[in-house]
Amino acid sequence: MLLKVFFVGGFTQEPGAQLNIGMIVTNDINILIVVIGLLFIAFSKEKTEDEHFAQLRLDSLQWAIYINYLIFILCVIFINGFKFIEIVAYNVITPLIFFIIRFRWVIFRLNQSLKAEKARS
Repeated sequence: MLLKVFFVGGFTQEPGAQLNIGMIVTNDINILIVVIGLLFIAFSKEKTEDEHFAQLRLDSLQWAIYINYLIFILCVIFINGFKFIEIVAYNVITPLIFFIIRFRWVIFRLNQSLKAEKARS
């Protein structure tokens, strides 16, 4: 988000524009930090990790890949030019974001159903 403030052009530059080395290094560092952080969040072990959680992870990862590539295909069809390069750059992190959202949502729903089941007992 800070790149949008400091470098209005985002990840892309117009053809013939001088390359700003500060922007290149900042982009590299930022994307590395974001990807490593998302990997830690996405694949850290739960307190009680069992086969059910492994299956939930697998289902969530599959769902995230389907959604990501559906959106990416729509972007390929409808977006052209330099904005498309920015979409491709964001496409590096979106599968992890979709996976985290889906996995946490499924765990939240599972916990809610367990609480409701305990309340009925």
